[in-house]
Amino acid sequence: MNGAQALIRTLVSCGVDVCFTNPGTSEMHFVAALDDVPEMRGILGLFEGVVTGAADGYARVAGKPAATLLHLGPGLANGWANLHNARRAHTPIVNIVGDHALPHKQLDAPLESDIEAVARAVSGWVRTSTGSESVAADAADAVTASREGRGQVATLILPADVSWSEARGPAEPTAPAAAGAPLPHRIEAVAAALRDGQPAGFLVGGRVVSDEAGLVAAARAAAGSGAKLLCETFPARLARGAGLPPIDRLGYLAEFAEMQLAGLRHLVVVDTKEPVSFFAYPGKASVLVPDGCQVHHIDEGGVDPVAALVALADALGAPAEVERQAAVRPDAPTGELTAQTMSEALGHLLPEGAIVSDEGNTAGLFVAGATAGCPRHDWLTLTGGSIGQGMPVATGAAVAAGDRKVINLQADGSALYTIQALWTQAREGLDVTTILLNNQSYAILNMELQRVGATDPGPAALSMLDLTNPTTDFCAVAQGLGVPAERATDAEGFTAALERALAIPGPALVEAMLPPTL
Repeated sequence: MNGAQALIRTLVSCGVDVCFTNPGTSEMHFVAALDDVPEMRGILGLFEGVVTGAADGYARVAGKPAATLLHLGPGLANGWANLHNARRAHTPIVNIVGDHALPHKQLDAPLESDIEAVARAVSGWVRTSTGSESVAADAADAVTASREGRGQVATLILPADVSWSEARGPAEPTAPAAAGAPLPHRIEAVAAALRDGQPAGFLVGGRVVSDEAGLVAAARAAAGSGAKLLCETFPARLARGAGLPPIDRLGYLAEFAEMQLAGLRHLVVVDTKEPVSFFAYPGKASVLVPDGCQVHHIDEGGVDPVAALVALADALGAPAEVERQAAVRPDAPTGELTAQTMSEALGHLLPEGAIVSDEGNTAGLFVAGATAGCPRHDWLTLTGGSIGQGMPVATGAAVAAGDRKVINLQADGSALYTIQALWTQAREGLDVTTILLNNQSYAILNMELQRVGATDPGPAALSMLDLTNPTTDFCAVAQGLGVPAERATDAEGFTAALERALAIPGPALVEAMLPPTL
């Protein structure tokens, strides 16, 4: 058994049985070992950003890490943006990066680079394996590290000679530290603060909003204190739909977020961070916690956030039952195809149990309202703000999803970053319906141009935000990558096209031609 075989067998024994890959020469022994360990499913991506984003989407849905296989420092750099998003999502990923054989590194060959330096900015754990006798233990440690705390990227750098040299065999799995129990003194202190009658709010995220138990715990705690309940702006996975407690997300625009938080004197932050503006703007606040508002934490030090909310709700004497979202769908829309009517069509047809990978950006503004009362579904968002996530995350989610339909709500500009994901969807027969929102512009940047105070932009500036000349034919691109596609130009046509696409047991794309502004 060589080092690559020992590594893969260890990953499988640790529960990591999917590897998204874009390999090169240094990783060939790992690739060859896939035939020796059939329990590991290897999935090829044509670009490293697809590979890393797919690993993110897989873990968000599966609740366990996937592995990646990247080629040296440049391969890691190509996949870095979606590892950044995964870091912000606290997604567990075992990120394997091949490297030159150890004796070769000193020669400064053309692909030599400081892989550890590149990896550390997006990884909570980094290690270079230095020998085939220890590589299996390194792999087991990487899996454990990826599952620590809220989850993180664990990068294992794999020199080529460590892969090809003889190894001792696989290593035994190790378990991450369990989440801690709530601290009674902290729970009582926060409960006492919330009893003072001043305006209060809860800002929750992460594991709290990913399933019904967390949402119910948060809703109980808010109801027991008369507090406002808000979700972080971009949750990794948000459970929503009919029968679940409804929750509003904190606004993306700082002005809207400030309005939501205005007047609060207590803010309980659970499994997320204190709110700040996405960017700095002239004359606008970056810190969004209101002046005079005291921030409270009940889950610091590795405490289980859902258990902490349950304990706080009980301390507040909160009712067991909470408000639930009523079941309601929009009617099928008619007339012009706009961001609003597109959203109504999606709400009209959204399947039960669907998983939505949302990178709709400005064109998806009205989707949350139109789908709130649909049958239960999960919403995956752009956690780190680095666009090009939607298609890869949908790809990985579909690998993990079993028989659940995955819908990718995809802005046109962002799609062009990682559109190669469609090829992987076709190759693997993944059940992903992509709604390509084509307004032929970087619409969000037209808005941001004004918000940052760059007044009176000229034609040169505006041309940098325009996606025409030439106009991308997304249907032709999708078909060239093996995915059936059709274009819709009015609301009735879009609704019919979406219904046909959802009926296909595999990948399909519907291009929605939208006006350039909302």
